[in-house]
Amino acid sequence: MDRLNGSANLMIVSDLDYTMVDHDDPENLALLRFNALWEAYYRHNSLLVFSTGRSPTIYRELRNQKPLLTPDITIMSVGTEITYGESMVPDDEWKEYLDCKWNRDIVMEETAKFPELISQSETEQRPHKVSFYLEKEKASKIMQALSKCLEKRGLDVKIIYSNGIALDILPQGAGKGRALAFLLEKLKADGLRPLNTLVCGDSGNDAELFGVPEVYGVMVSNAQEELVEWYAENSRDNARISHATERCADGIIQAIGNFSLGPNVSPRDIRDSMLNTKNLSPSHEVVMFYLFYERWMRGDIENSEQYIQNLKSIFHSTGNFVHPSGVDRPMQQIIDTLPKLFGEKQSLDFRVWVDHVSYAEVSLGSWLVKFDKWELSGNKLRCCLTKVLMNSKDDTPNGFSWMHLHQTWLDGSEGKDDTPWFI
Repeated sequence: MDRLNGSANLMIVSDLDYTMVDHDDPENLALLRFNALWEAYYRHNSLLVFSTGRSPTIYRELRNQKPLLTPDITIMSVGTEITYGESMVPDDEWKEYLDCKWNRDIVMEETAKFPELISQSETEQRPHKVSFYLEKEKASKIMQALSKCLEKRGLDVKIIYSNGIALDILPQGAGKGRALAFLLEKLKADGLRPLNTLVCGDSGNDAELFGVPEVYGVMVSNAQEELVEWYAENSRDNARISHATERCADGIIQAIGNFSLGPNVSPRDIRDSMLNTKNLSPSHEVVMFYLFYERWMRGDIENSEQYIQNLKSIFHSTGNFVHPSGVDRPMQQIIDTLPKLFGEKQSLDFRVWVDHVSYAEVSLGSWLVKFDKWELSGNKLRCCLTKVLMNSKDDTPNGFSWMHLHQTWLDGSEGKDDTPWFI
């Protein structure tokens, strides 16, 4: 959040499973469409928040499995944990707030009296969250009885049932909605409250998000029955909440357009991104370039000499490229290898995306752009920390001239490249 000079233009607060992430979309196309949209148009002046029922452990597992962007803020464990940045620094004020009228040991004692409650894995048991599986037919009766038992023990708790199977017991002050309200107040106190906030969900534990004052909300088209019922009873006439006709991340993109919150055409929906298209900013430029690179390697576009000539005019004649292996080569030499690589990844599930794009004008018309560039090739995933120095230049096809490109392997990525020169 340090990159913001004031209030964020937009804050998106999204659930993950079956909201941002479509587990029925093995190619992750909707998620990749959102990624390109966010990094091209929003990352530099907006905030991305993931609000998930997942614990930190299985949240990290999901990030290793899916092409998720790095959020600015993460709300985990059904709103009982708030962390900041890539290093996930915890919010200690939130933890102290949740301690009021909460005793985890008493919760464990009382729930042990209900054999219908099947404990979830140890990773899902958190300091302010106790989680079980419970059959849908038994849920209403068990929840009422359990609530009375815990109240008699002097606890003020919240019981949330979602997805027709999962039951979570939290402090009364917890939950996704309360966590978001706390976060918005904290941002307001720092002069950073977003101009607009869009909350996105699909299940019962997301309902609280839609009740936070002054937010826009979207239920994705594949929303669970319990959230659809809540919407019918509470918010059908609320013009700030919509039920998308698109699934998951595509529904989020649809809502951005429906509520006029900003650009809603993903760069992935623009086919000829490298042909006479003036890019709007350095971040837009790198997103469009790496989309071209992906399509070229997959053979998804025409094998046209015009693309190569455009690249030669975009990459400065004296520019250089430092490969992650440390070898330094002229950029024009790298471009000369591209015709031989056309369609090389055609038979693989090859995708490229950029994450965490930031840029700064280091001198008049000269930009330093930093980002993580990810490649998925078959089942091999690797990442390069990338820096690009580019100049604004009106006489180039895209409005920018690339002077220098330097890549370094992210820790844990493969230490050398097994294909000819890649960018």
